[in-house]
Amino acid sequence: EVQLVQSGAELRNPGASVKVSCKALGYIFTSYYIDWVRQAPGQGLEWMGRIDPENNGTKYARTFQDRVTFAADTSTNTAYVELTSLRIEDTAMYYCAARGSSGEYWGQRTQVTVYV
Repeated sequence: EVQLVQSGAELRNPGASVKVSCKALGYIFTSYYIDWVRQAPGQGLEWMGRIDPENNGTKYARTFQDRVTFAADTSTNTAYVELTSLRIEDTAMYYCAARGSSGEYWGQRTQVTVYV
């Protein structure tokens, strides 16, 4: 069974950084891209970018490219997203999604709250 298990909820102040993990189970980690997507309260899904765990190639959405970093550790089958210089408006549910020719699978989400 394919599963993407994300790390727990995070609370941060503005200006801080946060790192969310996504552990892949039940499939060959390098066979799917990992997309990162977020959903702010009352908003739609927002694509942040993608990493290919096979070669660590990345693509960042223009909105985030100065503040976000993706990583993939093939020794632990875990993908990471790090977001820096956090703002109140970064408060959202963060999802990882494994996407490939055989389909897509989503993590259970990680709540990130940025508060003063």
